[in-house]
Amino acid sequence: MKRRRDPAAVNSDIIRRPIQRCAPIFLWPMVAAFCIGFIWPFAQGLFLSFTKFKTTSKWTWVGLDNYVKALADESFRYSFGYTALYAIVSVILINVLAFAVAYALTQKIKGANLFRTVFFMPNLIGGIVLGYIWSMIFDGLLSGYGKSILTDSTWGFWGLVILMCWQQIGYMMIIYIAGLQAVPEDMLEAAKIDGANGWQTLFKVTIPNVMPSITICMFLTLSNGFKLFDQNLALTGGYPYIINPDGTSVHTTEMLALNIYNTFYGQNTGARGVAQAKAVLFFILVAGLSILQLRATRDKEVAA
Repeated sequence: MKRRRDPAAVNSDIIRRPIQRCAPIFLWPMVAAFCIGFIWPFAQGLFLSFTKFKTTSKWTWVGLDNYVKALADESFRYSFGYTALYAIVSVILINVLAFAVAYALTQKIKGANLFRTVFFMPNLIGGIVLGYIWSMIFDGLLSGYGKSILTDSTWGFWGLVILMCWQQIGYMMIIYIAGLQAVPEDMLEAAKIDGANGWQTLFKVTIPNVMPSITICMFLTLSNGFKLFDQNLALTGGYPYIINPDGTSVHTTEMLALNIYNTFYGQNTGARGVAQAKAVLFFILVAGLSILQLRATRDKEVAA
């Protein structure tokens, strides 16, 4: 006996077929935009890192010479160490403080929605504007002690850390709040019945269930820490400088992105190939660290 199909299923198939045929119409513009906006510039930049050039149409092939010069550049090596230290400190502080604020705001306190808005608002301010605002704040605070954020590299470092904590804690807080609200109530109740105290419940139940949010926030803060540019440019600009005996200089608060920028747009236009090689090394570094971090934190996530 032949089985009849459900009329609703037949109508659904009739509607779905034209949509499936039209899917490429919506997909290909996005693919084209990705290729034009990312793939082609990246491929061109990768090629130019093996050349000596002043414009993209006038170049001379030099092979790995740019990479050798980039790795031999003392300022680039210093910026790498400085950026790595900054990324470690900022990742720890931003995530710990953001989680603490999110945990406090999910404990049914009065005015929680207002506090969420207030903490999130700094994220809406652009990096350049934020850098100049905090530059004036630090100048006002330190002037009484005869110091300046532009003449003291220690204050420059902690100024960048404070600025980024102030800007990013609110954004990460929202992600942590979403994770905390998704923790199963029955697990919290079971821990309470079993006699677990607040700290035990936090570390044994809450944090393992919030690991997906921790993965996202760790990824964002780590990548943002290494890619930091506009705040660094506006707040310290790399100052103060150290002049070496050979005449070269090292900018003591210059991070990797700003070092690449200064190399490319410096007085020596012949160093643009070296700057492009630094950019490729920078991409490999950030991509590699981000992948390692994602794999490490995802392994600790609780299976659904």
